[in-house]
Parts: sequence; structure tokens; C-alpha cells
Amino acid sequence: MKFAPKILTPYVSARHHFGSELRRYREEVRMSLVQLADIVNSSKSNLARVETAEMMPPPELPSALDAAFGTGKHFHGLYQLAKREVHPDQYRRFMDCEAQATVIENYEPQVVPGPLQTPDYARALLRCQEELAEGQVEERVNARISRQERQRSDDPPLRWAIIDESILRRRIGDAECMHKQLASLLRQADTRDSKIQVMPFSGGGHSLMSGALTLLTLPNSSTIAYEEGIKFGHLYEDSARVMKWRRQYEVLRANALTVADSVKLIRTTMEDYTSCDTAPN
Repeated sequence: MKFAPKILTPYVSARHHFGSELRRYREEVRMSLVQLADIVNSSKSNLARVETAEMMPPPELPSALDAAFGTGKHFHGLYQLAKREVHPDQYRRFMDCEAQATVIENYEPQVVPGPLQTPDYARALLRCQEELAEGQVEERVNARISRQERQRSDDPPLRWAIIDESILRRRIGDAECMHKQLASLLRQADTRDSKIQVMPFSGGGHSLMSGALTLLTLPNSSTIAYEEGIKFGHLYEDSARVMKWRRQYEVLRANALTVADSVKLIRTTMEDYTSCDTAPN
């Protein structure tokens, strides 16, 4: 069966245009992906993903392509545009990367991170969005919980979560819901593949207070950052921008409670919630 290359959409974004130009120049000189990969010191799979805009071109690729094709600074210029734009479908891109990541690090200021939520907590949280019908709530709960399956696989990523102390104090759902949610956090707070730290109120202000941040380390050792506000998120793949987010995260990690002290605080806070809200008959 003859292989049919994926149809490109060069005018969707600068990233798509970069990929289509890569294929155009490659096909003009009748060069395969394997041949080009050898010349630019890349891999066939990465080049294929760049062509289809599934992957941001790595910083060293544009100059290597310009040298390979003798195109001056053509790919260099396209890269300057591509790295500054918002990904056209950035949340889907983020989810794809999360599914592949070897290390997942995140900070949440207001709610338990999605992949750490219990179904009841997720359900109570989603019901705060009044525009969602009950059926939509259940669909989103199922989608959120499905993100946890990989953590239970034979090859889970290392997940490191820093959560604000307010998350422990803010009651979502009833007391039983919160009790079970904190118990779930305890089970995941200090395992081989999962670590949780709490940023205490006593730590004062910090640079990440206004939004959530996730850092994903991919199998090729590159890192992307996803910063999320109330309604919108922004995906960062440029190494210089990602490094800025990395520095802020490391400062936060250094100022948060140790894992052991975080476990103690979570356990203490659980005592504020009764195991059940059911009134006597």
C-alpha cells in the first residue's frame, strides 16, 4: 500500500507555514525525511511532526535547514514568527504532550490539579459552572478522570504538584467530598512516581499567584510550559520563554513546604472535615 503524506495547511499559522515550506524544499530536491534527518542531525519522526505542525521546530533546526537547502535565512525568519504566535489549537497540543510527558510538574493556586481530583471533587467543582448541564458535567468528569489512567500504568511519568494552602482550606462539595479528596492527596503525596508540596500562607506572595502553571518534559528532553488563567491558557514552546517559567517554578518549589511537612499539613487539615455530612434520621 502506497504511503500518502498528510495534506498540509500552510496558511493556518506561521508554524504550519514553516512545516509546508520544509516539505516543499525537501520535495523539490527529492530528498526523503530519512535523508534530511541525517543531514540536519534530527530524527525522521521529529521532522515529520514539524512538517505537519504537530511539533514546534527546535531552535537549532532553522539554521540547519537553511544550510541544507541554501536558503539564506528563510527558515530562520519563519521560525522567528512561529515561536511568537499562539498555537492555533494549544489546549489539544497540551493534552497530546501531557500524554507523552516523562515528567509533569505543575502549580495550582485555587483548586486541586485535574489529574489529582477525585470524581466527587471534580463533579462539585464543575457544577460551579452554571452554564453546564448535568450531562455535560458528567462528560467532563469522565474526561478529567481518564487523564489519571497513565499514572496507574506500568510506565507512569513522574508527577510533581505544588498546591496552594488555600486548596486545602476551600471547601468544594460537602465535608465528606473534601475528606476523601485530601485522603487521595495523602496517598499520592510521597510515592516513587508522585510528589506533592504545599505552598503555605506563611510563604507570602510569589510570582505565580495569579495563574496555574504546568511544565511538561517530553521524551526528547525538551520542556514546554502551559500557563492558565480563568478563561484562557497559553502554551510556550520556545526554550527561552520556557526557561523563565522554569526559574519561577523552581523558586516556588524551594519556598514551599517539604514533602514531609506537606503531608503533615494535609493530614491536619483533614481533621477539619467530618467523614460524612449525612444528617441523622
